[in-house]
Amino acid sequence: MAKLTFQEELCKGCGLCVNACPKGLLTLSKTRLNQKGHAPVELTDEAACVGCAFCATMCPDCVITVER
Repeated sequence: MAKLTFQEELCKGCGLCVNACPKGLLTLSKTRLNQKGHAPVELTDEAACVGCAFCATMCPDCVITVER
């Protein structure tokens, strides 16, 4: 099982990682904003994540770390 870590304060909510996830496990928060006023990305089901790292590859600000 993979572990994803997000640097939420650096996330600008662009959604590229959300679109890149082949299992559709990422979403932009509907209830929280970071200090910059952006909705950070959230993982909806950690157990279903296969650790493909497509999300981390697509992130322009390198806020996602994938540990396998």
